[in-house]
Amino acid sequence: MTISNVPTAIEPPAPSGRAQRRRSRRQVNAFAPSHRGDARLAWILVAPAMIGFLVFALYPTLRGVYLSFTDYRLLSSPTWIGVQNFVELFQDDTFWQSLGITVYFVLIAVALTLVVSLMTAAVLHRVTKSTVLRGLIILPFLISGVVAATVWSWMLDAQLGIVNQLVHALGGDGIRFLTSREWAIPSLALIHVWKNMGYTSIIIFAGLQTIPPSIYEAGRIDGASEPKMFFRLTLPLLRPILALVVVLNVIGAFQVFDIVSVATKGGPAHASNVLQMYIYQKAFGQFDFGYASAMSLALFAILIVITFVQMRLLRASESDNA
Repeated sequence: MTISNVPTAIEPPAPSGRAQRRRSRRQVNAFAPSHRGDARLAWILVAPAMIGFLVFALYPTLRGVYLSFTDYRLLSSPTWIGVQNFVELFQDDTFWQSLGITVYFVLIAVALTLVVSLMTAAVLHRVTKSTVLRGLIILPFLISGVVAATVWSWMLDAQLGIVNQLVHALGGDGIRFLTSREWAIPSLALIHVWKNMGYTSIIIFAGLQTIPPSIYEAGRIDGASEPKMFFRLTLPLLRPILALVVVLNVIGAFQVFDIVSVATKGGPAHASNVLQMYIYQKAFGQFDFGYASAMSLALFAILIVITFVQMRLLRASESDNA
């Protein structure tokens, strides 16, 4: 017998006709009489979620779009005025000021969240495997924004806050974190970072888990240091995850309201009057629901653009890695 005639693999025998018939009988037939009630049962199980979506999501959205084209006060019926609200919106200096403040907040919050979360995830991945530590890191994300803003308002109080007590102990002057125009937005951004960095760290940590350890072993063999491997290996391989994290954090930062409402209420002198706060003041302070709906629709359009950018970034990352 020559070497070429030796079989390279043992193939399993083909199933007989009787075995194939038994296998086909074991397969579930969705159109059999015994399964005719499954579709009805499925609709019954899905109905509560569908009703909740229609009542609490779809209808309010469509209602808000309609009200954005009306003049609607609390004690009057909606009056159709077309695009007049949007014309007024483009001429509203307060709207553009609030949008600028929001963008300023987003830039600080997203940049700090990304840096802190990336460092935290790298430490979790390379230094410790403790599940307890991971749970402690994500714990602030589970706390209500109102609770977080209240606690931090006490801690950052200009007179009795523990942070200013530490500043005085180190020989510095007290800082009016939430009551000065210069510190209001950075202080709110730090509260936002503290609350959300745990969730972002877990997402990045999950991305780090997908990187094969052999890549780092090869880097060590080539003599690469830890910082060099981080910038040359880790960051490029994490680009799709980082793109997703950036977009999610931008959308979340644009929707900030509870922290601002509790900590500063838009002050001092409208220095922290973010767009969501201005919409709330128009709707529930001045009862101008039509104009507030127009601003909400404008914010919705901004978030759609951000989502489109997210999809483009993800596709670009996938094409680069292919």
